[in-house]
Amino acid sequence: MPRPTGRVLTLLELLQSGGTRTVAELADRLGVEGRTVRRYVEQLIDLDVPVESVRGRYGGYRLAPGYRLPPLMLSDDEALAVVLGLVAGRRAGLTMTDRTANETASAKIRRVLPKHIARRLDTLLEALAFTDQPGGSDHPDAVVLLAVADAVRHRRPVSIRYTDRDGRRSERTLHAYGIVAHAGRWYVTGKDAGVGEDRTFRLDRIADARTLPGSFEAPVGPGPAERLLSGFATAEYRHEVTLRIHGTAEQIRAHFPAGVASLGEYESAAGEDRATERWLRVELRAERLDWLPPVLASLDRPFVIERPDELRDLVVALADRLTSSARRSRPRGTNS
Repeated sequence: MPRPTGRVLTLLELLQSGGTRTVAELADRLGVEGRTVRRYVEQLIDLDVPVESVRGRYGGYRLAPGYRLPPLMLSDDEALAVVLGLVAGRRAGLTMTDRTANETASAKIRRVLPKHIARRLDTLLEALAFTDQPGGSDHPDAVVLLAVADAVRHRRPVSIRYTDRDGRRSERTLHAYGIVAHAGRWYVTGKDAGVGEDRTFRLDRIADARTLPGSFEAPVGPGPAERLLSGFATAEYRHEVTLRIHGTAEQIRAHFPAGVASLGEYESAAGEDRATERWLRVELRAERLDWLPPVLASLDRPFVIERPDELRDLVVALADRLTSSARRSRPRGTNS
């Protein structure tokens, strides 16, 4: 039979799962009488766990927000999920606090894991690999992130102090539509009230954020993530590239994702199945062109370069090098 202390901890775990629990439900789960449940609740309150009583027909007990975090009860799977989330977030650069806070939180949870769960976690981490390098120090300030999130939720203007990639500082009033995590960084999309146009800002470059009086209506149409990717694909860069590629949208998107290029129809025949291979127009902007010839070669699809001529020359040069290498004979005296 479980000891009273064990039942108290079980009661805490039940309350932490959310909602209001009736006395009858708790008594049934704990295998005790109603008055014993009330005594256990009093013990939690003595430990400064914010348990509040709910009156009425469907009343009972529930956890209320407290001035400090109460003892937290996690199942085995929940503990694994939390630690893996911290590890993955740190590796992807998507932590909203500094690296030390992330590591100390992971260490605290791992320290209290049962041995069999700790072994499972170590086994998983040993088998886990990441394609990207660990995230750098460009994480957003937690206070800024939460202030912007509050402005998004309540549709209130927010004043920000921003430093652009050239080091220029400015103060702006932003109507924030949403926050997006992409490629190891946090972004906020919204309307810059000063210029009356949609903009995307990196959250780690915002030094201060203050909500302002008033409100605004969010625009209809694409969501924040789609706006971010579309903005990346149409951003001003040195070269404007236009291609025609014969294939399905899925085949092309495998090499030119939405954050890199925009896709459009090109001479699509009436009644043609949109899922079948056909000519599609691909438009993108880039600071450099040297990465494009290998990508086009890896497509293994017919393509036409509409512009710029410089890209056409680079593709021809790559083809010449590949042809020359393929025709090069094996040196005499070498083994196959």
